[in-house]
Amino acid sequence: MISSEISEIKKQFKHENSSITKISGCYVDGEKTVKTKFTETFLGMPEEETFKYFEIFKKTLSGRIGKNLINMEFPLDSEFEGGTQHFLMKLRDSELKDESLLDEFYNKVIESYDFTGNYLILLVYAAYDVPGKTKDNILMDDASDEVYSYILCSLCPVKLSKPGLSYNDETNQFQKRIQDWVVSMPANGFLFPAFNDRSTDIHSILYYSKDSEKLNSDFVDQLLGCRVPLSAGGQKESFQAIIQETLGEECEYEIVRDIHDKINEFIEEHNQKEITEPLTLDKNEVKNLFSECGVKEERLQEFDSNYDKITGENVSLLASNVINTRTFEVKTPDVVIKVNPERTDLVETKVVDGRKCLVIEINDQVEINGIVVKPSC
Repeated sequence: MISSEISEIKKQFKHENSSITKISGCYVDGEKTVKTKFTETFLGMPEEETFKYFEIFKKTLSGRIGKNLINMEFPLDSEFEGGTQHFLMKLRDSELKDESLLDEFYNKVIESYDFTGNYLILLVYAAYDVPGKTKDNILMDDASDEVYSYILCSLCPVKLSKPGLSYNDETNQFQKRIQDWVVSMPANGFLFPAFNDRSTDIHSILYYSKDSEKLNSDFVDQLLGCRVPLSAGGQKESFQAIIQETLGEECEYEIVRDIHDKINEFIEEHNQKEITEPLTLDKNEVKNLFSECGVKEERLQEFDSNYDKITGENVSLLASNVINTRTFEVKTPDVVIKVNPERTDLVETKVVDGRKCLVIEINDQVEINGIVVKPSC
């Protein structure tokens, strides 16, 4: 799914647009014991409650694609009888009206979800009447192409509120606040089926993780049956390892800087074309990038095998994950230099008086701890 498709679904999470018909929940304590379960007609609930639920649902579809929101495809064998995708299809098609299917789903979550503490499993069913679009991408409210039926699951930590003082209107006094269990924003969740090309894609799922470095691989593998990709941080570390493995002792500042600059150029060109899908780099594209940035041919001879060894076969990397697009950082044991990524040319390496130095070009505007100073000649 791309940003515009995710936004289109999130717009349904308000009272005037809502297509949600059912909501089910299961409250689980830290010992993996079910405390309570419920299923209700969603729009039959008090408005102040549905408003809070909408906030949770929106959060389950928030974050950056490729970092917090990850598109996954089901392996083919999961779509047969007894497979994970086949089970999710049955759950969706039941419209959350089959109590035995719900119990089976809750048990699968409890068995596979690694979480310390209490949490709430929230599940909603919705049927979105997808409006058509004009050639100018304007939605036509009276022209529906299909009905997109889906389930959205949110796994929300439930925490005890902090102790403190509160004001009592009846006694006109401050007193100890009564602590209660509060539902937090989701830590994980998923949307099934995916809404790809503004249409139902039963072969894909959109997965959410608040912590982009803790993707909960057991949960994804056992409940969803999908392959867990490299996390955003894992992609960055892998890319750094590929550079170091490829360049070896020839890992020079100028080459690494040029690689950083080139990827930034790719991202900028990609954004200017208004392409909605995030920019990815496959093995061949990374290899060509290295070559363009001055990596010698002999250093690229083992590139293919090194790439597969570090990232895995047929793995592409998200460009925005492998570099920091907001800053260019140069670090020594005692000094950290942060540079505008568009002005990396201001920092060079030179030998000065027989010493290896980082040389920074400066102009008349120099500040030290907020104090404007005059550069000495």
